[in-house]
Parts: sequence; C-alpha cells; structure tokens
Amino acid sequence: MKRLWLLFSQTVTVLLAAYFVVGTLKPNWLGTQPSLSSAIALIEAPTVKPGVVPPGSFRLAAQKSSAAVVSINTSKAAVKNPNSSDPWFKFFFGEQGNEPQVGLGSGVIVSTSGYILTNNHVVESADEIEVILNDSRRARAQVIGTDPDSDLAVLKIELDHLPAIVLGDSDSLQVGDQVLAIGNPFGVGQTVTSGIVSALGRNQLGINTFENFIQTDAAINPGNSGGALVDTNGNLLGINTAIYSRSGGSMGIGFAIPISTAKFVLESIVKDGRVTRGWIGVEPNDLSPEFAETFGVKVTQGVIITGVLQNGPAALSGIRPGDVITQVAGKPVRNVSELLSSVAALKPGTAAKFNVARRDEKIDLDVTPGLRPKPRLPMQ
Repeated sequence: MKRLWLLFSQTVTVLLAAYFVVGTLKPNWLGTQPSLSSAIALIEAPTVKPGVVPPGSFRLAAQKSSAAVVSINTSKAAVKNPNSSDPWFKFFFGEQGNEPQVGLGSGVIVSTSGYILTNNHVVESADEIEVILNDSRRARAQVIGTDPDSDLAVLKIELDHLPAIVLGDSDSLQVGDQVLAIGNPFGVGQTVTSGIVSALGRNQLGINTFENFIQTDAAINPGNSGGALVDTNGNLLGINTAIYSRSGGSMGIGFAIPISTAKFVLESIVKDGRVTRGWIGVEPNDLSPEFAETFGVKVTQGVIITGVLQNGPAALSGIRPGDVITQVAGKPVRNVSELLSSVAALKPGTAAKFNVARRDEKIDLDVTPGLRPKPRLPMQ
C-alpha cells in the first residue's frame, strides 16, 4: 500500500510539472485563452505605427527645412612665397607647399531661382565655391554680393527644381522658444540639433558692425556657419554665424543673425547689387547719470549725442551735442547699438522723424540720412 501511494504521488507530480511547462510555453495546446492581466498588458503596450510621428518629435520640421540647407566647400589658391625658389630659403624652411587653402560651411536656399544666404566669412576671398545639395547634386556658385558689416553673403547657383526654405518671423521670437540648427559641422554631413532661444538682441560682441543676434543652446560647431536656424514648423528664423567656445566646439552658446536682418541684406543685394544704409554723422554714447548731469538732461532713457559732424545730416537737421535721441522713425532706442541699427535701416535721402530730448524740452526733428560711407568712421 505504501509503495502504491508513493507511485501515485510521483505520477501526479510529473503530470503537474508537464502541465505547467505546456501551459507556459504552448498554452494553445491546452486550448486556454490569455489571462486578463496578460490581455490588459497587451492593450496598454505602446506601439508606433510606421509613418506616424511620435509625440514631441521634430521630424516634420527637419524634413521640411533640411532639403534647402546646403554644404559649401571653398578653395583659395595658395600664396606663393617670393623666396620659395631661393636655395638658402629651401635649406632653412624646406619646400613650401602650393596646396590651395580649403574651407567649409553651410548655406540656405531662399529662392527656387537659386539664391543662397550664407556668411561672408565662409566665402570671403574664395577663388572657387562649390555648393552640395542635400540630394547630393553639386554646382559651382557665383557670389552676387557680400555685406561684411553684417557678415552675410548672397550666392547663386544654376540648377533646376531647387527646394527653397520658408522665411519665418524672427521678430516674434521669445526666449524659451524651441529651435533647430541645421548645417554641416566639421564636414561630417548634414546634421540637425535642437535647443531653445536663450536670449535675443545680443550685441557688443565684437563680431560684426551691426549685431542683433539670436542666442541659442542648439549645438553649433565649425562648419555650421551660414546654416539655418529654424522653428518647429521648419521656417527660417536666422543664419547661424558664431559660437562662444574655449575648445573650438559647441559649449551651448551659439549666435544667429535674425532673418529680418538677413532678408534686408538679401533684397538689397539682389535688387541693387549692394547694401545701402543710412548715416547721420553723430558720435553717440549710452546715457549715463554722469552724461545726464553734465548736459542737464532730464530723461533717463535714450542715446546721448556727444559730437556732431559739421555739415553732416544730423547737424543740418538741427541735432546738437547734448541732445538725447529717444526714438527713430517711431522705434524706441535704448542704447548705441539700437541707434546704429535704426539709423542704418533708414533709406538714404528720405526724411525720418527723430524724437529728441534737449534739457527740459522734447523736440521732433525731421532728419534726412545720408549714405553710410564705406570707410568706417568714428561717427555713426
């Protein structure tokens, strides 16, 4: 009896073990349905269907804008040393290579007719410029015009079916807005990085004469210069220009020229072949308590004029030393950089209204700006 009971218990154990294995690995053999918890787990498991954009993805913005962002390769003939054929020169300094100097950057196609915006420093002094599209097409580029004061240049290529980026509204940007930077960093190929607008209106950086930069933490590296800064809809907001870096790579502080400035330069170069800016011939300074006390000025905001060029546009219009310019053409000016930009945007030969504070008085003057001289004078 004892042996029978032992045999029975062993048989039951083996059968239960076999049932457990089959139920786990092959439940369909037993005709059982998944448990309720398994069914819930299957329902709740996230699935992404092909072609569906995941939440928070910038895929559509990148796809929309990246086709219009190009790589730019430049070459410049090597400068031959006049002593390179001298045997003693060769003995001490060796053979001097005659390899051309090459550079790289990025650009943005802004017109289906082939106009490309990039930085002036990308193409400056280049003998040959080659543009490589995102679809691998290549073309030689012609320089239509440059504007060193804003570090912008306009190129043109002759190809069919060119993609053109949509221009956005940089004036509506706010700190914290999400942006993408697109370009060809270090020549690795087109790259998209994301970040936010860190600051607006950055100036006095000593990069350009006219500075009104968008600052972003989207990674910008060497080779990105001239590339696109776009919003989350893929619209162009700026031209990536410079970075602050101690290592040569991105440290999260990049600067882009707003499209409002770039558009003005583009239209001027395409229409007139050059950029014309207004100039009034004054020596401006930021308004400080010391200046205000010296000239007896009562206002607290504006730009004080400490010098006026004799027979210049400002002098002929009645502006005097000690005047504080508070508005130009209805636009407030709070510092020298803003005054410089506002005056530069005026059309030479066309009068504009200046709001001026002179001691206790507030005066409106019609000032007719002249054409900004090519040599950069101390007067603005």
